[in-house]
Amino acid sequence: MTTKKTAHLISHTHWDREWYMPYEHHHVLLIELMDKLLDTLDQDPEYRYFHLDGQTIIREDYLQVRPEQQERLDRYIREGRIHFGPWYVLQDEFLTSSEANLRNLLIGHRDARPLGVISKTGYFPDSFGNMGQAPQILQQADIHNAIFGRGVKPTGFNNAVVDADSYESPYSEMIWRSPDGSEVLGILFANWYCNGMEVPVDPEKAQVYWDKNLEDAEKFASTPHLLFMNGCDHQPIQTDLPEAIRTAAALYPDVEFIHSNFDDYIEAVTKDVPEHLATIEGELRSQHTDGWGTLVNTASARVYLKQLNQQGQTLLEKVAEPLAAMAHIAGVKDYPHHLLTHAWKMLMQNHPHDSICGCSVDEVHREMVTRFAKSRQLAEKLVSQSAQAIAESIRVQPAEAWGEEAVLFTVFNTSGWNRNGIIEMDLIVDKAFFPEGPHPQALAQKVEKDALPAYQLVDSDGRAYSVEIKDLGAHFGYELPKDRFRQPYMARKVRVTFQAVDVPSLGYKTYALIPVQKKAEIAEFPDSGELIRVQGMMMENGQLRVTIEENGTATIEDKVSGAVYSGLNSYENTGDIGNEYVYRQPEGETTLTTEHLKADLRIVEQSPYRAVMESVLRWDIPAGADELFELEKRQMVPFTERKAQRVENTVPLMITTTYTLEADSSMVKVKTTFNNQAKDHRLRALFSSGLVTEDHYADSIFEVAKRSNTPAKEWVNPSNAQHQQAFVHVTDGEHGLMIANKGLNEYEILQSEKGSTIAVTLLRASSELGDWGVFETPEAQCQGSHTVEYAIIPYAGDAAQSGAYAAAYHFPIPWTTVQLGLLAHTYEKEHSNPDRNMAELLPVSKQWLHWNSQGSSLVFSTLKMAEETGDLIARWYNTGSNSAELYVSPGFECVSAYESDVLERNKGILKNQKQEISGYKIVTQGYTLR
Repeated sequence: MTTKKTAHLISHTHWDREWYMPYEHHHVLLIELMDKLLDTLDQDPEYRYFHLDGQTIIREDYLQVRPEQQERLDRYIREGRIHFGPWYVLQDEFLTSSEANLRNLLIGHRDARPLGVISKTGYFPDSFGNMGQAPQILQQADIHNAIFGRGVKPTGFNNAVVDADSYESPYSEMIWRSPDGSEVLGILFANWYCNGMEVPVDPEKAQVYWDKNLEDAEKFASTPHLLFMNGCDHQPIQTDLPEAIRTAAALYPDVEFIHSNFDDYIEAVTKDVPEHLATIEGELRSQHTDGWGTLVNTASARVYLKQLNQQGQTLLEKVAEPLAAMAHIAGVKDYPHHLLTHAWKMLMQNHPHDSICGCSVDEVHREMVTRFAKSRQLAEKLVSQSAQAIAESIRVQPAEAWGEEAVLFTVFNTSGWNRNGIIEMDLIVDKAFFPEGPHPQALAQKVEKDALPAYQLVDSDGRAYSVEIKDLGAHFGYELPKDRFRQPYMARKVRVTFQAVDVPSLGYKTYALIPVQKKAEIAEFPDSGELIRVQGMMMENGQLRVTIEENGTATIEDKVSGAVYSGLNSYENTGDIGNEYVYRQPEGETTLTTEHLKADLRIVEQSPYRAVMESVLRWDIPAGADELFELEKRQMVPFTERKAQRVENTVPLMITTTYTLEADSSMVKVKTTFNNQAKDHRLRALFSSGLVTEDHYADSIFEVAKRSNTPAKEWVNPSNAQHQQAFVHVTDGEHGLMIANKGLNEYEILQSEKGSTIAVTLLRASSELGDWGVFETPEAQCQGSHTVEYAIIPYAGDAAQSGAYAAAYHFPIPWTTVQLGLLAHTYEKEHSNPDRNMAELLPVSKQWLHWNSQGSSLVFSTLKMAEETGDLIARWYNTGSNSAELYVSPGFECVSAYESDVLERNKGILKNQKQEISGYKIVTQGYTLR
């Protein structure tokens, strides 16, 4: 073992693309920094290395303004003087989805591929907590280390390893283990990532500097290799560092000072690290701290951003990618790698921790909304093109079964589970094209004049459905043919609403709207029957009985298990004198609830397939914090020491809640709308389970994490809010209550003698950024109209086996529908292709990938094409501790199937269709197409 100490100085800048200044302000400074860096590397061979903060987007941002510097920059990356990657951006791991975390890693590697070199450093310098499956993800990407700044409490080497708790380490070096058993060498910035910044050249100042910094580093280091990070947030490079190193070497002859890099540092530490390091397992959420510095309340800052992000992620990974893969497999459309990458990059530009966390100045978050919209628009177009390409290739045979006047459409299920649900779509029942020029008023009147026939709805199996059809009249539309100018038309539209049944996962089903005169021909096909019963403010299907109470809460009886949950979805309001990072309730404040309010109730909709009930609460809440709060902010009084309260005058908060129960559904869908006129407060929905539990479960990154309801003894923060992705649930082993959500990432488990209550944050209104300065953020008060969506899912027994997980995972995934171009109208007939090979067309119902989803602890994650190989990629992960069998049956021809990884590489041929997936394992399969 090496005995002489080595001080590794790693030059870097932690580059937040946007934060306390808008993006372009930061961008200007980045250009200056990179120009200076390249000049320094040119002029000073002793300035050896620079770490480019683990994110490839820095190169992209720089070359956007300085494209002429590409050859120069890339040369230093290839030579290893600038360390590049492995991520595209430094994301917040808990607020971005499982697949978004992987796209981030994959696109980082893609950007580095032309350069032939990428940093294999698992870099998480400032993440607000670290995902528990990071070691498994990193190992699959051939990254055997993780460098992070948060999540573990360093105790110093005077504490023996055996005395360290599960989230404490005496050393800055430790073993970090994923739930599946994957391990990496973890290195904590015990003295943060700026402990080697601004190294003095002057000997007298250097003596003071190094006396302190060496001692601080030695306190936590388990090896003679001491890490000093020469840089900080947006830190310009230290051009005189070589001279400063020479000064230090002269002052401390027993210490070797080197301008180092992470590759060399990790290699040196690995050789000298002790055998018995502390092992830290799973999520790193700073569990053993006072609870203030975890910054978990960024999960509720500017909730609208989280909602937009959830929509964008879901549309890309759960709709656009699988539909594009299906179209590619079918041979009807090339997979648009370049456009999907562009859409992902725009989305991920909103994923850095100070962006998606909602803890930046207002200008930053305004620009984020535009980025979300641009990414979504591109994803929507790709979805439309893929679905249309597939629909145009569907063969309807025999035509006589539905007739020439049938209106045909296809419903796509891009989730990993067979699915029932309400479909609502607009269909064209008559269409007339016209040339551009005069207003086609007469044409509109002609299209609209005929009375609509009565219709019946049937699927491709001949099953008839109860359907609601609404006449929408004449509407303008247009087509964009690939071989001619745009074609405008006037169309007669109807809106069709019905419940689709058993639409195959990763596939589609075709339906026909048939004029009623055809009904005699299909009379033998049964209707779906009366599946929803409503009596007063009670609605029920075969699984649930739901009663909306006078105060607007729901009482739900799980008819399968007999369990009854009452008082569900009351609302709670408290003051917040914290900031965008941290929630802090005023001392001694009384928490307000809607428990004793009386709601206005009404039935909004009642049909055989759906019932909707509405509650309207009129509530007066304090208008905001008092004048003392403004003074405390200006004077930078720490949020833990603030004495401000809320004012006595109130403003109205009207909360409109709709509860929706669908036939054959195991969930109650909830949509809550309110107009926020108050400031400095938090609004939550409460769900009292009546279940006495010590732990709960939250959907996280490639796992359902088990978390304790009670924080560690060091925790002094009155709040124990935590992150979630798709859901959180509590269970006593026999009964369980799950709350799924769309973009509501913060929850808390409240404990009482009556059992565990799930509290989900709907809104948090704050007025300042917080952290190191005074930055007013009035738009973080989130005033105006908001709509949030979530679902209540009672279940019995195991959450996975009961189907609760599957229900929660496909809850946010939208249906995709497209009308088939089989209407007997002039334009289609004139431009039809009589030579089309019908043998190559697609059937009216199809499933491209079947797997044994029923009752499995496995969760389907993605279906996409690999850019490098052109192979189909499918991924699952095991949410349970026990092994689970995965059986996959492709609905397409393939040459071979192989085990893959998060970088979509071929790791060996699969010998059979069945694969044993060990507990908590992330498994990726590749399929080479014919």
